[in-house]
Amino acid sequence: MHDTSTGSTGSTARPSRRAVLTATAGLTAALTVPATAHAATPGDRRLRALISRMTLEEKVGQLFVMRVYGHSATAPDQADIDANLKEIGVRTAAELIAKYRVGGIIYFTWAHNTRDPHQIADLSNGIQRASLDQPRGLPVLIATDQEHGAVCRVGKPATLFPGAMAIGAGGSRSDARTLGRISGAELRAMGINQDYSPDADVNVNPANPVIGVRSFGADPDAVAELVAAEVRGYQSAGVAATAKHFPGHGDTAVDSHYGFPVITHSRELWEELDAVPFRAAVRAGIDSVMTAHIQFPALDGSGDPATLSQPIVTGILRGELGYDGVVITDSLGMQGVRTKYGDDRVPVLALKAGVDQLLNPPSLDVAWNAVLTAVREGELTEARLDESILRILRLKDRRGLLDDPWADPAGVDGTVGTEAHLARAGRIAERTTTLLVNEAGTLPLDRRRQRRLLVVGADPASPSGTTGPPTGVLAAALTELGFTATALSTGTAPSAAAVDKAVAAARDADAVVVATYNVTASSTQRTLVERLLGTGRPVVAVAVRNPYDVAQLPSVPAFLAAYCWTDVELRAAARVIAGRVRPRGKLPVPVQRPDDPSRVLYPIGYGLTY
Repeated sequence: MHDTSTGSTGSTARPSRRAVLTATAGLTAALTVPATAHAATPGDRRLRALISRMTLEEKVGQLFVMRVYGHSATAPDQADIDANLKEIGVRTAAELIAKYRVGGIIYFTWAHNTRDPHQIADLSNGIQRASLDQPRGLPVLIATDQEHGAVCRVGKPATLFPGAMAIGAGGSRSDARTLGRISGAELRAMGINQDYSPDADVNVNPANPVIGVRSFGADPDAVAELVAAEVRGYQSAGVAATAKHFPGHGDTAVDSHYGFPVITHSRELWEELDAVPFRAAVRAGIDSVMTAHIQFPALDGSGDPATLSQPIVTGILRGELGYDGVVITDSLGMQGVRTKYGDDRVPVLALKAGVDQLLNPPSLDVAWNAVLTAVREGELTEARLDESILRILRLKDRRGLLDDPWADPAGVDGTVGTEAHLARAGRIAERTTTLLVNEAGTLPLDRRRQRRLLVVGADPASPSGTTGPPTGVLAAALTELGFTATALSTGTAPSAAAVDKAVAAARDADAVVVATYNVTASSTQRTLVERLLGTGRPVVAVAVRNPYDVAQLPSVPAFLAAYCWTDVELRAAARVIAGRVRPRGKLPVPVQRPDDPSRVLYPIGYGLTY
């Protein structure tokens, strides 16, 4: 999950099991994904020969996927050199590989790895060169979190698609597969060969602070179909997909970056709800599965996080689900996995549980040496390491890295962010925007009578798929569509002065568009909307994250769910507001009454058009 922005949601109550299953009834479909297992292949003899030539230190390194600062593998900026020395004890990515022989590297925007497509391709090639230049050198799995929507590490000019919940609102397996295929092709062109996507969590808790719109929805069968489709899309493009966060992170009210969530589902409910998308991912031939730093007492009563749980990783994921591909931890720097054990014990316990890749430990030196010591002292066997390394090498071989790990700089411009890809993303976005309220035909707005628009509201931190705050993007898009739109950002917690300023500006407009973001009962965003309604101007609310906002704004005459504040989703919402396209999205989650979650205001599958 890695440093995603979070925020409160419009309700803190969790829907009951009955409410979830009722809301999904009649809206599921049978899975059509074929059974696929990562069984032994004729190429295993070659891979085992590679393993037999490795030193113990090289084997330990193959298990780790590590962050590194800088835009270049050998010549990063001085600030990135300083950060690398402080956190890792090396100066560059090349030095990281030479010292620890890591099998994987993860790219982050904040680590300055993803400035532009050509730079990313050059960095990827520099990393591969540094690894292959080592004795017995192997290609590196280069990974990132390119979920689209709220979590994107590679921004423009790459093609950015709607996020998972928006895709859930569109409900099209074809669109999900297209997203994976195009995004996978662009990532591979830049030398990224493993994507920590799709999110297979079933989000049934409106108060979930870390999953939410990163999930396809609350219907496990619908989520399963879209997960399988994206997996097929990504892997058809040569990129390893990753289903996360096993055994299911969709019903938490705690962010595992900062705490230790507990899932209270029974084993029966886990089978009916959380397990379904992961089973589909396994059947679709998923290359890797990421574990969650959550406690799940019904699956393991020890109190250990799932990442460190042998009953969950080996017993359920490998044994019951029949999965023999790569299992990777979520970031080992997250609090959820560090609460019970020290940083020297976590990687060892993860390997004993059945994990293969150890992602982004806070101190690589501590973690690397802990695994090395565990083998030398007999707590782990070298044969156990060989099992994981074989799975990792199978993945690398399956994705063609052992033969050709290189990005083609000359091919970047013909693949990344092409007009055809951008147009496809825009058309997909148009099928996701969801109209929940439209009293007296408020939408579409009429350019002849309502030419002057005021766009006000939330200004959350921008993911990579944005060119500015939602108010600015919406105003620009509406102006391009023939309106005269003015943007006025009032923030996610507007002050009294900001509200007064917006109300004054609204009196000079013909209509008002309000961007909302995780509205709660006590949020001053509610005050803003109520005061704007008092001006008598038509008000259109656009939820730029969770669709649950509609439950907190019962008086608004028009309400759209955009599911995220990236450009592609906001521009699609603008086209709906302007009447250029009809809204086609259907809610992929139920919206309950905030004061009585047993009462569903808007069920799964609800959505208006005009």
